[in-house]
Amino acid sequence: MSGGGSAGPGWSIGRASSVTYARLGAKVCVVDCDRTSADETTAIILNEGGIASTFIGDISIEGDVKRLFTEARNCYGAIDVLHHNVGIGKVGGPMETSAEDFDRIHNVNVRSLLLTSQEVLPEMQARRTGNIIAISSVAAMRYLGYPHLAYSVTKAANTQFIRMIAQQYAGSGIRANTVVPGLIDTPRIANTVAKMFSTDNLDEARAARDRQVPVGHMGTAWDVAHACAFLVSDAASYITGTELVVDGGITGKYV
Repeated sequence: MSGGGSAGPGWSIGRASSVTYARLGAKVCVVDCDRTSADETTAIILNEGGIASTFIGDISIEGDVKRLFTEARNCYGAIDVLHHNVGIGKVGGPMETSAEDFDRIHNVNVRSLLLTSQEVLPEMQARRTGNIIAISSVAAMRYLGYPHLAYSVTKAANTQFIRMIAQQYAGSGIRANTVVPGLIDTPRIANTVAKMFSTDNLDEARAARDRQVPVGHMGTAWDVAHACAFLVSDAASYITGTELVVDGGITGKYV
């Protein structure tokens, strides 16, 4: 589970997904660049009687990725599920996004998916089983009212990357799918949502964000985590190369 920590107190998608997998019996590798946050996720799992360990590194760096996967295999053996759950961005369009910004965001959001996939695909192919889940965003599908160029483009790249993997490795027993969250109320929005709505009041910004969604409220990290758990389960054994949108109807609204 890359991005298994949280940007602040509360339930991020990575933290909720890690706990959900553990509750279903998985041994969870909680990977993050923030040890304190990752340890908090691991502690929740251990306190519930689950199995998890913290692994610290930057999955956009090839050396870190190789080390992380070596440590994970030494701890738990073969890897059954790769859950790619990282994403950074910068509000702004092409004139507000420097080449350096774009490269940084691409490295974290897309290059990391390449590096982590390269680590698991050979062993999954040899064992003829495995699941890859990537977290994209409705921002990769629609313009949501503010410019978010680099994030949107790189999340769209994640979706196509997973489609390509799914087709190439379908005959090898590997399934790959994308989960596409809509507006989700996680700790991350405390650092970004006010800027998008030109207010310093987070409650007002949350209310405005709720009003954007047809069902009347943002989703929770658990909504996304449950979708991920379904896709890696045997109940989804005939599902690969697709996108499961978890958005309260917002992509339909912005058609």
